[in-house]
Amino acid sequence: MARSGLAAAARVAHWADAALRPGRDGAGGDGKGTLSDATAERAAGELGLTVAQVRADWDTARLAGLVEVHGDTARPGWRLRAWDRDDSAVLRGWVALFDAWSLAHPEPDDLEHGAVADVVSALPQVLSFLQLSAGPVPVEQLLDLLEQRVTELRTERCEIAYGPQPEPVADAATAAEDTPLAPLLDWALHALASVGALTCGDGQATLTPLGSWAVWVKLEQICVAAQSPAGNIEQAAEDMLRGCAQLRPNAARDEYRAWLAARPVGSAVTELLGAARGDDALLRGLAFEALRVVGAPAEPDVRAVLDEPTLRPYALLWLAEHDGVDPEDAHEVLTREEATWLWVDTAAAVADHGEAPMLVRHLASALQPTVPALLDEVRAVGHPRTVQVLVALAAAHPDPALAKAVRRAAFQVHTGGS
Repeated sequence: MARSGLAAAARVAHWADAALRPGRDGAGGDGKGTLSDATAERAAGELGLTVAQVRADWDTARLAGLVEVHGDTARPGWRLRAWDRDDSAVLRGWVALFDAWSLAHPEPDDLEHGAVADVVSALPQVLSFLQLSAGPVPVEQLLDLLEQRVTELRTERCEIAYGPQPEPVADAATAAEDTPLAPLLDWALHALASVGALTCGDGQATLTPLGSWAVWVKLEQICVAAQSPAGNIEQAAEDMLRGCAQLRPNAARDEYRAWLAARPVGSAVTELLGAARGDDALLRGLAFEALRVVGAPAEPDVRAVLDEPTLRPYALLWLAEHDGVDPEDAHEVLTREEATWLWVDTAAAVADHGEAPMLVRHLASALQPTVPALLDEVRAVGHPRTVQVLVALAAAHPDPALAKAVRRAAFQVHTGGS
């Protein structure tokens, strides 16, 4: 259902990807990725659509993440790349469109903006009621619920705090409160219908199966945020990651989801990258695992750290997987030097938090075919933890001759010799 609902948007996005290579610069100069007149007319002619249809489908593609806008340039998003092979990417695209329902079908110009904001804030409760009803609900009943929720929101805003208060600005507040909510509910229901979340007719509204699923997912996220499995939801990123260090991968991902659900995504990503910049290599790796749970919203911030040597290998792997590269093949995006730096960083995490046998096993994961070749390249990359890693490896390895060679390499790094 999500695939069919986004099919027209995907068609225009695929057309743009093929027809506008290599620059894909058919967007207008407004910084929003709006199609230029010439591009829209060309797409309409080649796809057999009207210009209005092309523009509407393009807008849907942007909201669903099938197209990503960077300045005045549009490019295919990872969801478009994964369209034919990954149903979850399609579902994520539709959920993004569902979340942007008020942008997909903007309110009429004659509606009061403050009242519109109140209705948008109150709609989650209306949708929850529709989901729990599991069938058609009279619009009049939804209007009563909406009016109650909007009244609650306005009452909460009017609570008087202690201390001197500024003079109230009555005009805007009065205008919003005097605006009838029935036209606003009608707009909201039709906007949600336009993205496929519900159907309207005969004075009733009904969630579609896809809309019911999306609301259920949102409710589940709220429940997860209310009680994280391991109790780290209130912790700062660094402490949360330390708390997840001993968890199995699935349990750690559950904890990441709970922690993320309780925070604005932007500040959460900033906090995770801050933890990744610290001295603890284990937290660096875990931070990027948590960023994998964030997914597409983290991409601009991850891309922005590519110039930081400490984070670059992790960011390159994250971006490769984000673009659809198989995790087992993602390491191919790293240069030999970057891969060696990452090997040392991972070894530092094992040395600090793991057991000796783990460090010995880590030796087998190096790209270099021999230990002498590995030691030569490890010395060259200049990782700040190189000496500690080599000393720990020498102490852990059962082969005396190899341990001696590793100790010698550690001494050479420490003294600056060769």
